[in-house]
Amino acid sequence: MEIATRRLDHLGIVAGIFDEIGISEVIDSLIPKNRDHKLSHSNILKALVLNGLGFSERRLYIFPEYFDGLAVDRLFGDGISPGDFNEDVIGRSLDRIKSFGSTELFNEIVLKAMKKFRFGNHLLHIDTTSFSVHGDYENDDDFSEIKITYGHPKDSRWDLKQFVLSMVTNQHGIPLFVKAHSGNKSDKKTIMETIKRLRENLNFDDKVYHVADAAFFTGKNVEEMGQHTFWVTHIPASVKEAKEYLSKDLEMKPCKDDRYSYFEAPISYRGINQKWVVIDSKEMHAKKAKAFDRSIEKEYKAAKISLNKRTRKPFACETDARIALDQWINEHPHYRFKEFGLKTIMKRQAGRRGRPRKDEQLQTWYLVEATIEPNEEVIAKERSKLGRFVLASNDIEIDPEQLLQFYKGQGSVERGFRFLKDKSFHVAEVYLKNEGRIEALSMIMVLSLLVYSIAEWVLRTRLQKTGETVLNQLKKPTQRPTMKWIFFKFRGVDEAEVHLDDRIFRQVINMKEELRKILRLLGPSCEKYYV
Repeated sequence: MEIATRRLDHLGIVAGIFDEIGISEVIDSLIPKNRDHKLSHSNILKALVLNGLGFSERRLYIFPEYFDGLAVDRLFGDGISPGDFNEDVIGRSLDRIKSFGSTELFNEIVLKAMKKFRFGNHLLHIDTTSFSVHGDYENDDDFSEIKITYGHPKDSRWDLKQFVLSMVTNQHGIPLFVKAHSGNKSDKKTIMETIKRLRENLNFDDKVYHVADAAFFTGKNVEEMGQHTFWVTHIPASVKEAKEYLSKDLEMKPCKDDRYSYFEAPISYRGINQKWVVIDSKEMHAKKAKAFDRSIEKEYKAAKISLNKRTRKPFACETDARIALDQWINEHPHYRFKEFGLKTIMKRQAGRRGRPRKDEQLQTWYLVEATIEPNEEVIAKERSKLGRFVLASNDIEIDPEQLLQFYKGQGSVERGFRFLKDKSFHVAEVYLKNEGRIEALSMIMVLSLLVYSIAEWVLRTRLQKTGETVLNQLKKPTQRPTMKWIFFKFRGVDEAEVHLDDRIFRQVINMKEELRKILRLLGPSCEKYYV
């Protein structure tokens, strides 16, 4: 008798949700294999998603090494081995995805998912990020939609070229749209282009809000969105009208969440009626106040040095000296003169040197004498407004507290980008010959996020519906576990293969009762991989 074990872990869940969404059907229908290859393009995509969600801290593009030691025939079917996933077949699949259109293919998968899972979409969170990559990428291909080039890297890798990725998620963090852009594409243009493409490709029956950060708010974008395509955003503090509201003494109203208070005002900007809401956050205030006090302390030292330089400069008349004093204090509003005055000195005319003659007529000059102290009233007033920012929407009926909650949900797309930048993917270490394959691989990264986030949504929804719980990291029951924690629970689940005479038996081992409950909640598509 011979016994061999192969690793399964949480990959059966990933494969099950991949199947449940119907991704293979979409891929095989739109880009069927047209040559005598053993693996279909859907097999390749499934393999890449399993690799991406394996959290193995190995490069997303490493094949076939990743599948050594895995229960490959359980995940893909009999007759498929790790060696089948070679660089040639992977590259061909990436080329086919690019040829069909990475964004278009993802849209079809999302449409399939939206029909299967009724997760609702009333918030559409839009954001962009950059991914730095190794390789020269000379951009000789005039037909490529994106250019790998230098831009403004958000990871501070100025030495590497990059591409930009725009993504839209719903309120559950489930990605609904993805598009790769050239590395030097402006965020302001990218966000608006993403909104347009999203509306062209997906229809939403319910009222939806497009939520974006401050890069969205430009006069041109506001005009293009109009009055009836609803949006929520953060107004840049550099906008004149926002700056005025942030400097005013406002009568703030408390929110139900006592960490916040607000002041609302109607405004017309670029001909579009809007509701602007000044939010005061206690947590943000406390965080900024510490940095503010440190900066005031440094500024005080610099101000005394600056004033000392000013007092050493002589002025030809008293008026010029007083103008200089007024100018200095206007440039340093955090301080006031504790004492000041003018001192006269006599100097020879026309810059003559040496000791003046007894009858020589001298010229009177004026020196400033002044000391300063912090203007505590001004500083306190400015400190009191540190936690404030301005949110806005073109839905003039929106409740201010709802507006705040909608914008706070922007963290869902930001969490999505953090997920994509997890070291499990190792994107910066990838070099893929051409921009088209990079574009296709970026779509597969977001496809991995789609599978992950739908799995999390399904489990949380069914836990809440049934009233059941699972244990979190602190051994306490929860109905909102992260999928990464669930994946961790399945670590050590293996497939044992027993060879007895001429017969082969396969059995999943190391299963616990809690794991069986999780699989039962996730449904038959996941359970079948552990039977």
